[in-house]
Amino acid sequence: MKALKGTRRRGFVLTPVGLKRLQDAILAVEMVENNGIRFTLDELGWRMNISSKTLSRLWSLDTGVDQKTLKLCFSTFNLELGNEDYAILSEPNNTETYHALSLNLDTEEVNLSESLSVNSFVNQQSDQLENLWSYPDGPVPLDSPLYIERPPIEELVYHEVHQPGCVIRIRSPKQMGKTSLVLRLLAFAQKQGYRTVNLNCYQIDSDCLTDLNKLLRNFCWQIATELGIDPNLNDIWDEEVGCKLNCSLYLQNYLLKQIQSPVVLVLNEVDRFFEYPQIASDFFALLRSWCESARQNLNWQKLRLVVVYSTEDYATLDINRSPFNIGLPIRLSEFTQQQVEELAQRHGLDWSNGKESAQLMSLVGGHPALIRIALYYVCSGVITLEDLMQEVIDNGGIYRYHLWRQWAKLQETPSLAKIYEKVVTTQKSISLNPIEAYKLDSMGLICFEGDRIKARCELYRTYFAKQLSTIV
Repeated sequence: MKALKGTRRRGFVLTPVGLKRLQDAILAVEMVENNGIRFTLDELGWRMNISSKTLSRLWSLDTGVDQKTLKLCFSTFNLELGNEDYAILSEPNNTETYHALSLNLDTEEVNLSESLSVNSFVNQQSDQLENLWSYPDGPVPLDSPLYIERPPIEELVYHEVHQPGCVIRIRSPKQMGKTSLVLRLLAFAQKQGYRTVNLNCYQIDSDCLTDLNKLLRNFCWQIATELGIDPNLNDIWDEEVGCKLNCSLYLQNYLLKQIQSPVVLVLNEVDRFFEYPQIASDFFALLRSWCESARQNLNWQKLRLVVVYSTEDYATLDINRSPFNIGLPIRLSEFTQQQVEELAQRHGLDWSNGKESAQLMSLVGGHPALIRIALYYVCSGVITLEDLMQEVIDNGGIYRYHLWRQWAKLQETPSLAKIYEKVVTTQKSISLNPIEAYKLDSMGLICFEGDRIKARCELYRTYFAKQLSTIV
């Protein structure tokens, strides 16, 4: 097919419809082949035989790739690229616009009438497409207008990080906004002149999680590197002393001693340690010892520790062995209706009459990720709010992956699944054993009405009642 006269072909981009089809297919494979764990960009690139950079361009919806790449990505997940899945990115008169053509994938001439139709479509749709938000998968960037504060949470963590030797624990089920909050806490700390270190425990090699000495050496090396200090581990680490004392002395007498300002150390995803109980016990005990040392040691007072973790794995933990229970506890709350309406307004939607926000919240409550995903699809024009809600009730719709992940986690504890069946098959709130309620709450599956509980939202009640009814 030839390019339109007077334009320069920039490539092909996914439409919101195409993006949804491809991501749904990827999620299905992740559930079957990867226990519901998301593929990294590198893993997806390897499967599709493209670079992670090209994949990032594809996800952006505004940077063109070639037609062959689109075909390859779709065929990898047993999909056929259709007309509705892509658009052409061209540059007439040096201004990039999307040409959403009705094309087949063979080379054909585009006649004049089709060209006029395309130009008419572009003129009507360009503003909407230029303002299309990216799919809400991951934290809200610092410069994004889509971050909604949830008072008094931000004020509490900003105040606490000023306190010498403080510990802040940010915990909640997944997709509640922990990382988005951490990004803002780090930015706040940097404005105060503090040094910051942000470590993700999922970047630690698995073999380190069965050897405490290797883990702590890795831990110290990462902190020193992030601070721009020569790790010098081999000269300082004394194998005769023991790894926990080595680690403490290294931080106290080598790293913190060199730095005059406070150091905010963020440990993200520490729930990874829950899979290694012995390592977790020793590591968290070490963190507690630093907090106690901060009461009398000036170097330790420079350390401001932020521990971030998801609570889903609490369902399989010994309830009598809390992984970490010191410092300021922060649990992220759901959005209020006012906050949902404000977020809708930032998406360019007028929900000020309360009708649409109430309608959506009747299905998903104020769950931040579920609200943002719905707003993305409604704002992009892919689906109306009414159709979206009907599709969700019928088959999970845009929330399929979220529901599959919750279902997989619940199945790991059959006794808890049986208890949850009682919750979702009863219209009224019920009473539960406090330990059972604590575990279901940690998984984000319930909410409280006084001392009684019910399914967290109508989406969960409907979906899990259907799924649990199939278990014999």
